[in-house]
Amino acid sequence: MLYVAVRAARRAGDYIARAYDERDTLTIEKKQKRDYVTEVDRKAETTITREIKKHYPDHGIVAEESASTNPNSPFQWYIDPLDGTTNFVHGYPHFAVSIALWKYGKPFLAVIHDPMRNETFEAQSGNGAFLNRRRLRVTPTTEMSEVIFASGLPGYRWDEGMDHFQKRMDNCMRATGAYRRGGSAALDLAYVAAGRLDAYWEAGLCSWDIAAGILLVQEAGGMATDLHARSINLNKGDVLAANDALHQKFVDLLKV
Repeated sequence: MLYVAVRAARRAGDYIARAYDERDTLTIEKKQKRDYVTEVDRKAETTITREIKKHYPDHGIVAEESASTNPNSPFQWYIDPLDGTTNFVHGYPHFAVSIALWKYGKPFLAVIHDPMRNETFEAQSGNGAFLNRRRLRVTPTTEMSEVIFASGLPGYRWDEGMDHFQKRMDNCMRATGAYRRGGSAALDLAYVAAGRLDAYWEAGLCSWDIAAGILLVQEAGGMATDLHARSINLNKGDVLAANDALHQKFVDLLKV
C-alpha cells in the first residue's frame, strides 16, 4: 500500500512541477473567498485516485476536489493533490502532494511529497517516519525561547476565526523564538516530523490537509492532537504537533 501511495504522489508531483513553469496560462477558480483551485489540482487528483482505485477499488476515498466514495469502507484514503494552491498560483515554490490511508479510523500510512525539492516524507504505523529513506525524529528542543513554530489560518476561515487566531498568535510569539508561515499544512507537519520546526498548530483545516502529517509526526516520536490535547477530529481540523516536552506548553498558550 505504501508503495502505491508513494508512486501516486510522485507521479502527481512530476505533473505539478512541469505545470509550475506554465502556471500563467492556467485557469484559476475561486472555490470560496481566498480559496483557489486550478486545473492542476484536478488533474493531479485524478492521477492519484486512478492509481489507488486500480489497486484498491473497494477502499473509500476522501479527496479535496471530488466527491467521496465508499464511505463505509474501513479503509479511507485522504488526498490533497496540491496542498498550498495559493503558493503555487503566486509562484511561491512551497506546496506538496498529501496522501494518507486511515484504517478503522486510525492513521495507517502517510506520504507527503514536495515536487520542487524532490523530498518524499513517508510513514507507516509502527514502522517509523522517513524522508527520502532517511529516518526522521522530532526536534529535542525543550526551551520555549529557542522554539521555531509555524501556524496559519486557512483563507476561508479568516473572517470567522481571526480574533481567536490573533490571541493565540500573540501568546505564542511572546513565548517563543521565531515564527514561520509556510502556507502548506502538510509540509508544516512534515517539517515538525523532520525536526525543521519545533511545533505547528492551526485550527479549522480540512481532513485531507492533516491526515498524512499526523502520522508522520507520531512516527517521528512527536505528539499530534487537537489544540486541547485531545484526539484529533479530522472533521473539525484542529491540530497541534510538537515533541513531548513542548506539547503541553503550547496547549497552555493556546487557551483563549
